[in-house]
Amino acid sequence: MVFGSKNDSAVQEKGMSSPYDTNGEVKSEISQHAEEYDLYVAKSTPSAIIHSDGHKLRKSLDPRHVSMIAIGGALGTGLLIGTGSALKTAGPGAILVSYGIIGFVVYIVMCALGEISSFVPLNGFANYGKRYCDEALGFACGYIYLIKYLILPANQLTAGALTMQYWVDREKVNPGVWITIFLLVILAVNLLGIRFFGEIEFWLSSLKVVTCLGLIILLMIIALGGAPHQERLGFRYWKDPGAFIPYSNSARDIHIDGSKGKFVSFVSVLVTSVFAYLGTELVSVAFSETRQPRVSIPKAIKLTLWRILIFYILSILFVGMAVSARDPLLLSAKGTNAGASPFVIAIKNARIQGLDSVINACILLFVLSAANSDMYVCSRTLYSLAADGYAPKLFTKTNKLGVPYYGVAVSFLFSLLAYMNVSNSSATVFTALVNVVSQCGLLAWICILLFHLGFMRALKAQGYDRKKDLVYKSPLQPYATYFSLAICILIVFIKNFTVFLGHSFDYVNFITGYIILPVFVIIFVGYKLFYKSKWLKPEEVDLDTFRDVVDAEYEQYLVEEAERKAVRDAEGRKYDKAWFYEKFLGWIF
Repeated sequence: MVFGSKNDSAVQEKGMSSPYDTNGEVKSEISQHAEEYDLYVAKSTPSAIIHSDGHKLRKSLDPRHVSMIAIGGALGTGLLIGTGSALKTAGPGAILVSYGIIGFVVYIVMCALGEISSFVPLNGFANYGKRYCDEALGFACGYIYLIKYLILPANQLTAGALTMQYWVDREKVNPGVWITIFLLVILAVNLLGIRFFGEIEFWLSSLKVVTCLGLIILLMIIALGGAPHQERLGFRYWKDPGAFIPYSNSARDIHIDGSKGKFVSFVSVLVTSVFAYLGTELVSVAFSETRQPRVSIPKAIKLTLWRILIFYILSILFVGMAVSARDPLLLSAKGTNAGASPFVIAIKNARIQGLDSVINACILLFVLSAANSDMYVCSRTLYSLAADGYAPKLFTKTNKLGVPYYGVAVSFLFSLLAYMNVSNSSATVFTALVNVVSQCGLLAWICILLFHLGFMRALKAQGYDRKKDLVYKSPLQPYATYFSLAICILIVFIKNFTVFLGHSFDYVNFITGYIILPVFVIIFVGYKLFYKSKWLKPEEVDLDTFRDVVDAEYEQYLVEEAERKAVRDAEGRKYDKAWFYEKFLGWIF
């Protein structure tokens, strides 16, 4: 007992888990290794921080939570409102093709992320970069991602306040009132623990799914002539004004006709469609707080394809059928409330009373769910950076519920940027910050694809068989990852290409649209030069450390599942709630 206590102190000084249990008995090798793995996942390097309850995240998310966080991150105002600006810019055919291309890219990004994270789930993108590519790339990716989520909650809160103005004018109630209410709500949710957060996101995202399915069905009915006092529309608007529309920007007096103008429009909405998908990857932040990652992660990733096809592609198809790109309501729409949504415009044109307020309420729900998730991601990203030694260690401290409260506090402070929009003059400044955020998301996708390439090369070099040794395999590899990487890099450089069109140079959009790119390069090169990090050769990549713990957890899950099935069969219950959920609801929810 005494000997065990002495060894306990010694290993804790080195930042390792104790080889002795509370009775002074020697633990099994797998038990010791599992504790070290928990520490590794939570704080990246076992020697960095003593394994204690005050620095530990909790694994409290079930597969259903992870699955819904995945879809919740993908569905937002970019779909309900952003499609309106894309439609009037390029036409229904152009946005269908562009959303399809970017949807494929997003699917491959998520598949790549699912493959590496289900192998050995780590905490934060910085850890994947260090393990599979280069520590400098992981460091740069981690901080660029942090910048994105330091700004995003304030953006969502502002959108929520603007959404409220659909009902209550800002002259009657100052937007700061709504911002305060929403901010206190998401702060409370994030401080009440990962389990509570998971439940809230599960139900909010479920409502998102129901809303989107309802809108898709409604648009289909409108397009097919089922609305009151409206004839069948079909593909009428694909012929007039056309599936592809030449580029035009009246504010800057830019008009490009013919095939060239149609191509410019298509490229511009190719960039716009990226913004609707940004945030899809945020579910990876929750992987380290997930039970049975080998089960939860592949399930969340596999459903991404169907969600993209149903919630994005079908929505875009029916929006283009139900609303003309030259609809007066669409052309005059401004802001981020229901009036700018093509879904609402379709409902108004179909003379369906009262639904516009319902859709606005749904938009508000989407915004608050996004703000809630963004604060969570910000705190966990800062936590992972601190755990890996890239930020002050105080950000690894957690409360009794496993919440890194200092990270939540930082996110709260940056959320106060939303109050800039209380005055009309500062809204322009904030729009510039949002322009920066979108570039951060694209760079994160590029990094994920690079991590995946490094992972696949290491598997091949070290004799692993992707078909036999992986629980989840990304499809169409390596070609799909190379294709998606090329598209992402292209969009990074052409993102704000329209600033070069016309007689005047839009320097504000140019600076805000591209400023994060040199910042990323400076962070990457600076870290590489200062710490002398090197790009790992495939033979040098560590594919073995802690993999046995994840394997053991997965095998234990399979045994428990077999036991549950045996008990169910023995009791004569062929079907139960779990079976019903997986069979009929799990593919969506």
